[in-house]
Amino acid sequence: MDELNTASNNVISCQAVCKRYGSETVVSDVDFKVQAGECVVLVGHNGAGKTTLMKLMLGLTRPSSGTVEVLGGNPARS
Repeated sequence: MDELNTASNNVISCQAVCKRYGSETVVSDVDFKVQAGECVVLVGHNGAGKTTLMKLMLGLTRPSSGTVEVLGGNPARS
């Protein structure tokens, strides 16, 4: 694997991530890190926020609060 543009081995990092649509909170206070070489599975019930979390990590939507980093940068920036 190529060297990442980050000081750590974190490929994905979410810290205190929340996403709200109006007054409805769909993702609340999510914290996790995925390091290079790790394999992670995202599971949960319907409506648990899996798709919203994926959209946050892909930069398709921005968090209402908290930070998302992918390869050391903000995925929402083009």
